[in-house]
Amino acid sequence: MISPDVVLGKDVVVHQPDLVNLYGCQIGDGTKIGAFVEIQREASIGRQCKISSHTFICSGVQIEDGVFVGHGVMFINDRYPEAVNDDGSLQTVSDWKCVSTLVRRRASIGSNATVLCGLTIGECSLVGAGAVVTRDVPDYAIVAGSPARQIGDVRTRKQGR
Repeated sequence: MISPDVVLGKDVVVHQPDLVNLYGCQIGDGTKIGAFVEIQREASIGRQCKISSHTFICSGVQIEDGVFVGHGVMFINDRYPEAVNDDGSLQTVSDWKCVSTLVRRRASIGSNATVLCGLTIGECSLVGAGAVVTRDVPDYAIVAGSPARQIGDVRTRKQGR
């Protein structure tokens, strides 16, 4: 479902729009969104991005231009998630604080990575498949593992092509 409050740029492609959940977000020109993707309110996706299937982009996530997000990537926006308050009542939106995350231009995030909140994924960086990102990723860094650690530099990798 694409909610009426979604702002879609020019030439956005949403594969199987009946199998996505987009509401209150902004999607930039030329971006492609796969099936079974959820993008929540107050999230923004830049121009010419690719968001692969089964990915969850929560409120507070800002993705700049030219970013690749692999299959099944999960973003987190709450450092201390709980279902109930101290008195046992079910929490509401007013009971938690959204913590923002920034993915800089031309970064790539591999399939099944998890990105914790309050971080910046650097420009042109590469997050390996299955990584758990617990701290900022520098520009051009290649990170992998759980927790993700820098294992290389994208500029060095591209010289070997």
